Amino acid sequence: MKKITVLICDDHSVFREGVRSILAGERDATVVGQAGNGAEAVKKARELRPDVVLMDIAMPVMRGFDATRRIHRLDPAIHVLMLTVYDDEDLVARCLSAGAAGYVLKDAPPEQLIYAIRCVARGEQYLSPGALKGIMGTFNTGASKVTTRYDLLSDREREILVMLADGESLKDVATHLELSVKTVDAHKYNIMRKLDLHDRTDLIRYAIRQKLIAS
Repeated sequence: MKKITVLICDDHSVFREGVRSILAGERDATVVGQAGNGAEAVKKARELRPDVVLMDIAMPVMRGFDATRRIHRLDPAIHVLMLTVYDDEDLVARCLSAGAAGYVLKDAPPEQLIYAIRCVARGEQYLSPGALKGIMGTFNTGASKVTTRYDLLSDREREILVMLADGESLKDVATHLELSVKTVDAHKYNIMRKLDLHDRTDLIRYAIRQKLIAS
């Protein structure tokens, strides 16, 4: 029997270990790695090429839906299953637009998680009953994917958005990303224009509302 290889991505090590323990009791699944942030999740997915990636949304460095988008671009055969506490419809839609194969809430019973993993590993889609009713039909029928202002941002702009909302200065961001301050300022201008924001306060409120940073 070929086992389903799973990569667990969550910023809480205790939670990761809990999921690993659950899967350890399944004959058809095995955990091949863990990641504590979005950037590490992309790196591990590239190295390990797992069948299924369990991905949280609210992670440091790179948020879950952005990591999901990069993994999907890297290899569409890697199936990303979102595993999160958020049941907000916009977040579900955003994750599915990013290429996620399914969405499960963290309070779901272990049996539901295991079933979801098997579904997405077979190339099917799975949506937790409590997450969003009706949206899966939209995606299955080939309708246009949900587009929000956030979808208009580039990967670099999303990265800078989070850093600025977290309180980093233009100089701090430039140093961290090895860019010039002028380049970061240009990215900030584009971010504000695309999101129709007018000042730093608006930017922070937007980031909190979209679960990009903690409130």
